[in-house]
Amino acid sequence: MTIDISQFVQAFLDESFEGLDLMEVELLREQALDAEQVNAIFRAAHSIKGSAGTFGFAAVSEFTHGAETLLDEVRDGKREMTAEIRGLMLEAVDRIREMLVAARDGSEHDPGRVAETAGRIEAMLASAHGRPGENPEAAASAASMPAAAPPAPQARASSPTPAGAWEIVFVPEAALLRSGNDPLRIFSWLAELGELTVHCETDALPALDSLAAEDCQLRWRLRLEGETDEAAIREAFEWVEDQCTLSVHPLAATSAPAITPPAAPETAAPETPAQPAAGAQPQTAPDGRPVAPNGAPVERRADAASIRVATEKVDTLVNMVGELVITQAMINTIGHSADELDARAVEELRHGLTLLERNTRELQEAVLSVRMLPINFVFSRFPRVVRDLSTTLGKKVNLRIIGEETELDKGLIEKLVDPLTHIVRNAIDHGIESPERRLAAGKPEAGTLVLRAGHQGGNIVIEISDDGGGLNRERILAKARAQGLAVPENPSDRDIWQLIFAPGFSTAETVTDVSGRGVGMDVVRRNIEAVNGRLDIESTAGQGTRITVRLPLTLAILDGMSVRVGEEVYILPLTAILESLQPTPDQLHSISGRGRVVRLRGDYIPLLPLHNIFNVPATHERPEDGIVVVVESAEDRAALFVDELIAQHQVVIKSLETNYRKVPGVSGATIMGDGRVAMILDVDSLTRLHGTVH
Repeated sequence: MTIDISQFVQAFLDESFEGLDLMEVELLREQALDAEQVNAIFRAAHSIKGSAGTFGFAAVSEFTHGAETLLDEVRDGKREMTAEIRGLMLEAVDRIREMLVAARDGSEHDPGRVAETAGRIEAMLASAHGRPGENPEAAASAASMPAAAPPAPQARASSPTPAGAWEIVFVPEAALLRSGNDPLRIFSWLAELGELTVHCETDALPALDSLAAEDCQLRWRLRLEGETDEAAIREAFEWVEDQCTLSVHPLAATSAPAITPPAAPETAAPETPAQPAAGAQPQTAPDGRPVAPNGAPVERRADAASIRVATEKVDTLVNMVGELVITQAMINTIGHSADELDARAVEELRHGLTLLERNTRELQEAVLSVRMLPINFVFSRFPRVVRDLSTTLGKKVNLRIIGEETELDKGLIEKLVDPLTHIVRNAIDHGIESPERRLAAGKPEAGTLVLRAGHQGGNIVIEISDDGGGLNRERILAKARAQGLAVPENPSDRDIWQLIFAPGFSTAETVTDVSGRGVGMDVVRRNIEAVNGRLDIESTAGQGTRITVRLPLTLAILDGMSVRVGEEVYILPLTAILESLQPTPDQLHSISGRGRVVRLRGDYIPLLPLHNIFNVPATHERPEDGIVVVVESAEDRAALFVDELIAQHQVVIKSLETNYRKVPGVSGATIMGDGRVAMILDVDSLTRLHGTVH
């Protein structure tokens, strides 16, 4: 039987990337690694190596074997986990990731970089450097040896049996499948070593009504022909060696041993025909990439189309669907007797509608929770970014991460990676000073970069702050004028900080690999605003800079208040509304430079007539005849003048840009219950838009 395993390649890639992330997190720990942490790194490398061989990624398997061998020596106490080995293992993680990304995307990786890192690993293995009690001079001499190609996975000290054959008897325990191990995966690995014939023995199977779906009650006798050795064969069973009885014998040396089966019920099922698995090889494209059953290379899933979801969330979702079905059935039953509805039936109908509304809302929340992921999916990559960049720039930077379990929509997670990475790189490059300058300024030698995430109202707030030198007000002004940017006559700090977001703006004196090309902060703001987010900057000279990103909790559903302006209906996010009122004439004033305002408890709040902003006819021209809705944005409060408050709704957000274009002051659209389309207002941008109109 030929096993087509290409359908499982995507799962292998997902698991491999998770393993690489785990290795990176452990290797980046500041403190010394304990035995369990070293074991975790080793197991991840071992799993990637074995799976890569199974799925036809020979180059990945061979390269990872060298890293695994080095980690094995550390695990066995033959070496210490030195800073040099940590750095080399991080480099190996990068190379493995590059190869897997290339396989996933159908692109090419750099074999020269892979060979260079493999050579350094081999040189390290050949040296005594890092081994307790060894001579460092001898280590240096050995490290200068020419790099050797990484050994194949089956290479071992024992001599192979030339053109020999091996008899393998594999009797797994019943619990083997429950531990996540799969015999077919082991057989596929063995098939890499030679020609494999598999015979499944079913005489120990119980009667059909006694079969347990999760128990492994089969035994296998295998014949492997090829130039391999016993150690390579046993390596394939390494993960299950404590859950099976295994015997490996060269056929030339001994006759086939009898199988000693585990205890089995007296009644056995009839024996089924043997299922040979010879030649279980993954299909590959000419470039070495696995191919799908139809022969096409495995393509990358568009925009990470799959997510892993906690079982509890799925269970909640299923329960909510069940409740919704029950409620619907109840209302249907009442509806069938509509001709003879009495007061009691009407009351039951209202009760059913209330339950339906509640269950629908809970179902929506459950569905949304399935899409929610912790922001640590983004934050977890920054320890490596900070380490590498600070080393390149000769700076010392301590990274603190707060609120990494804060959850937000998966769609937002995917769009945050690039903007946040650019902000972090800017903070290290431009914000945090060199150790010498920090000491001269009376600061600690190492700078501090803080990533913080949390909920605020209906938003996710992400802060990136540093204790560096802060933004240079005069330098930014001079650069802006030199580039011909429009600068206010007496600009506030906020006005000046906004200049940073101008396309092509940069205060860097020289262009480096890190920054200085003027491509970045304008793109960062554009990407954040594309998901209805907002970017704000606060900076104090000599003390540091804080950049705040505010994002909606989800991209799908919004709690809003519908308001009417003339014949048009608009939706205001409920989280932005502070209060609503019908102002009296003595609360309305005009202030020079600010226009009309509403005086509320001693504060003067700018009055924004929505009919003027959107150029639509209104029912009421005077604010005292209509309604004023006080809203709070990231910048300030504002009083929106509308004709009428309609009702509170939960609305589904539809993108305008996808079907039309971006409209100033509008974050999206929704379809109302009567079929009308209503615009969802962007409160943060309304103030700026009003200033332009005013």
